[in-house]
Amino acid sequence: MSPDDTVHTLSTRAAAAFRGYRDGEVRAMDELVDLLTPVLWHTARAQGAGDQLAQDAVQTAWLRLVEGAERIKDPQAVMGWLIVTVRRECWRSTRVAGRTDGELDEGTPDVQPDPATVAVRREDHRVLWAHVQRLTPRCQALLRVIAFADKPDYAAVSEALKMPVGSIGPTRGRCLAKLRTALADDPAWGGAL
Repeated sequence: MSPDDTVHTLSTRAAAAFRGYRDGEVRAMDELVDLLTPVLWHTARAQGAGDQLAQDAVQTAWLRLVEGAERIKDPQAVMGWLIVTVRRECWRSTRVAGRTDGELDEGTPDVQPDPATVAVRREDHRVLWAHVQRLTPRCQALLRVIAFADKPDYAAVSEALKMPVGSIGPTRGRCLAKLRTALADDPAWGGAL
């Protein structure tokens, strides 16, 4: 699949779901939330938001969308609108708090009966995120935004990160290569990339 094919996948699906929601299909909002929440979550994390601030920013974006859906004239713009709203909410909350709570956590621990497995995963997460934090801010933002999207929407990523569409794939490859090299050289790393 070429980057041009990928550009239309997520944003087109999001636009169709948003159009359905505005046409009265309540379940279409569920589809839109399922499609875009991972991208919005990672957008918030790319702004330095911790779990609570990220959750609040994403929820606020969804609330503002429901309250002002009629103001979005072009359904194709809904993804970009939500990304910008999350970014602004993170910035606003950070200013209000006077600081960021952007310490990258180790993620939500799995509920496992085996404490040793949980401990190993936590250590792997700690090592991984420590290395992610050492990447350039551009790499950090890019990897957070696209890491969990099934099919990243390059147009939205381009808009959110102010990066040309054609440079997203190569930049992602370079960032992942740097991360792999750093992890391979770290004796504390027990995971696999």
